[in-house]
Amino acid sequence: MLVFERLIKKPLESRKSFFLFGPRGTGKTTWLKRHLPQALFVNLLQSEFYNSLSANPGSLRELIPPGHTGWIIIDEVQRIPALLNEVHDLIEARRLDFVLTGSSARTLRRRGVNLLAGRALTYRMHPLTAAEQQDAFNLRDSMQLGHLPARFSESDPGRYLKDYVQTYLREEVMQESLTRNIGHFSRFLEVASFSQGATINISGVAREAHIERSVAENYFSILEDLLIAVRLPVFSRKAKRKLISQKKFYFFDTGVFRAIRPVGPLDSHAEMDGPALETLVLQELRAINDCYEYGYQIFFWRTRNNLEVDFVLYGPRGLLAIEIKRSTQIQPRDTRALREFREDYPPAKCYVFFGGSTPLYMGDVVALPVERALRNLHRILSNDD
Repeated sequence: MLVFERLIKKPLESRKSFFLFGPRGTGKTTWLKRHLPQALFVNLLQSEFYNSLSANPGSLRELIPPGHTGWIIIDEVQRIPALLNEVHDLIEARRLDFVLTGSSARTLRRRGVNLLAGRALTYRMHPLTAAEQQDAFNLRDSMQLGHLPARFSESDPGRYLKDYVQTYLREEVMQESLTRNIGHFSRFLEVASFSQGATINISGVAREAHIERSVAENYFSILEDLLIAVRLPVFSRKAKRKLISQKKFYFFDTGVFRAIRPVGPLDSHAEMDGPALETLVLQELRAINDCYEYGYQIFFWRTRNNLEVDFVLYGPRGLLAIEIKRSTQIQPRDTRALREFREDYPPAKCYVFFGGSTPLYMGDVVALPVERALRNLHRILSNDD
């Protein structure tokens, strides 16, 4: 069984309570058990803990031995938000150190829960990165199966991903009472998968899924709440051109996207591979940005006359613009949007990640083979000259 060394390390260095958020299956529990094997572990997915603590959150204190000084891990804390009041008091009164994992930060906030008033830091776990996989990274496999850790150990990773969609994206949503009609939500998931890497037409999605527009908007919010999808806004800071206003949509992992997307004889590989490659790059950008705490916000850029840059990163380390191309050859027309973007934003560093094998330097645009770019993404995002 492959064991991957994760890039995230800072949470354990400060010896301070922290939240660790991330979608199910990204390896939060495995990582914590590996690095904190002596911790007191409370798993709220187990009925033993869930039933007693949901009935009486104060009984958490009875699980902690007298004089305990080690870590206390509460897994999937969003299932019982009231526990945070007890945790807050235990941090203050007994100076205990907690790790609180969850698959939804926004769900806690929407329920009016105070995330410990700054008493705990917040970190995020993402699917594996290319850098973490090292020699196990294969671009073609990644585009097909994504980077959830379990897909590297399962004998049938495609089946695992289908089961993930069935048991989590559908059943878990129902168990958490986020929607009462799982049939409508399942149909919405499939329709939404056709918006992967594209701007969202909520009315169109609602029409195709046979639901009300307000229901479709709520379902998109649920996906974001559970950290299994993200909507990117348009980069409009000091805009010099007319830009569109719609956001772009992505499921958080390429393999999950492919498991949701219906496939039939009328679907071409190109239709799937384009969004899959964009998704792979985005999930790597998000992971590296969070692991190294670079502080970028991630956008895209698209003008009313359809000039588009796939990803724009803006933050204290600078401004980066990245275009994704599957083709093995790059022509000057392929860099037009980047050149126009740099005309509006001269400080921007512009990249094309493409399917070739040799880096190219095209004026102010650097074209990098996508596999090499992903393996070295932390250096690109560090933006050190």
